Order: sequence, then structure tokens, then C-alpha cells
Amino acid sequence: MTVGEALGRACLRLDDAGVEDPLVDAEWLAAHALGLTRSELALQERRELTQAEEAQLTLLLDRRAAREPLAYVLGEWGFRRLTLRVDRRVLVPRPETETVVERCLELLRGHEEPAVLDVGTGSGAIALAIADEHPGARVTAIDVSEEALALARENAAGAGLAVGFEQRDLRDGLAGRYDLVVSNPPYVSPGEIEALEPEVRDWEPRLATVGEEQTELIARAARDVLVPGGALVLEVADGESGRVSALLRELGYEEVQAGQDLAGRDRVVEGRWPTSSGQ
Repeated sequence: MTVGEALGRACLRLDDAGVEDPLVDAEWLAAHALGLTRSELALQERRELTQAEEAQLTLLLDRRAAREPLAYVLGEWGFRRLTLRVDRRVLVPRPETETVVERCLELLRGHEEPAVLDVGTGSGAIALAIADEHPGARVTAIDVSEEALALARENAAGAGLAVGFEQRDLRDGLAGRYDLVVSNPPYVSPGEIEALEPEVRDWEPRLATVGEEQTELIARAARDVLVPGGALVLEVADGESGRVSALLRELGYEEVQAGQDLAGRDRVVEGRWPTSSGQ
């Protein structure tokens, strides 16, 4: 079987399984099985697969056809300038979260050594991206899941980035003093999870996915650790920016605003803790 024939069969199988973009996923899987980049793959369409390569591709296809997320099958995923290890312990980093990082970096502009807290770090994507792109930042990342923290530490070591990791339950409050608190909290309601695509519903950790109350808990707790003028940045569900913005104003935050992701949806809400002592 040639590489081109294998790609065609892989695409048909993934299409039958209901995968959203079967051709792109087939290319990713074939490239991974052959140890190539996707661009290199296109140059080898007439080459015959070895038995070992064919077996490896079949194994990867079996997993993806079961609707296991592509990132889990590959074992890694790109996030801004980083390549992170990912598996069932953590959410797959998404493009909208890259927008969260972009906003954080803009708010930290002019701060030489800002103290940053990432709440619910998961794979470490946000914390590590900030540490990577703002070398002076002193970043702390917390999560209630020790399994997620173990993977985040592996990602930090792999990227050669110094980030402090701590297991902490948000219900116990936050500690320290920070110029910026950021979070991509669980925001899917229990009633919505069953309607989501199988990759999310059946594979990604529920602890990091479902939990409508987490956003308010973070917004309340951040008030105790933000320095005067410090910023809170939250990723929110599509359609929830208005409600979360109103919540931040009720809690005393100023300069509250919503920002759009790459698809033009309001998915980032931010606010500043007042600088005046009367607040």
C-alpha cells in the first residue's frame, strides 16, 4: 500500500466515524506514524508503507475512529510557541485560550517582573506560554488535580521554563500577591455536556470541563490576592461574556471589558482591581 492509498483509506474511515475534518486528521496521523511532517508527507505519496508503518497507522486510526481527540492520539499539541504533551489527564489546549494569553501579555506590558497566577492550569498551557513570552514573569500555576500537575511539570521541564506548581482546591481560597490572575475555568453546565461532541463528552476530564460555579469562585478569590490595579483575565463560554462582565462589576472590578477570540466571539473577560483604598 502506498502512502497516498493509505491516506485515502484513512480519510474514508475517519469520515465514516463522524470526525469533523477527516482529511486533515488523516494527514496528521499518517505523518505521525511515518515520522514525517505533513508537508513532507505530500512528497512521499507514491512510497510503499512498510509493515511496521502500516500497523502503526492502523493503531492510530483505531483510536481516532473511536473519537479519541487527535491531540491525545498524537500525544502532543501545539500552543502558541510551545509543543505540549497532552493526554486524558488534561484538556486539549484550544485556539481561544491562545487569545487569553495574548490579552495577559498585553496587560503585563511594561511590568519587568510581574507576579502571575494561573488557576486551574491543566497542561500548563497558559502559565508556560506567559513564562515563555514574558521571560521576567514570575508565574505560579495551581490545580486541584495532582495528575494534571504532574503533566504540567513535565511540560515545564520539556520547555525549559521555570514555573511554580502547587496543588490547591479553589474552595480553600488563594494565597499570595499577584499582578495578574488568569484562568480558563470549567464552564460547561451539567445539562450541556451530553450534547457535546464525543471528543469532549467521552474523553476530556469532567473535572476540567463541567462546573458553572468556578468562574464566580475565581473572581471572588482573586480579590484577596490581586495587588491594587492588578488584572483578572477569564476565558468564558460563548454567549456568557455579558453575564461574567456584570459579575465582575458587582464584585468591585473596574475597567471590565470583553475580548474576542479568533472566530470573533466574545470569549475573554477582564477587569482590574481598584487602586484606591476605598474600594
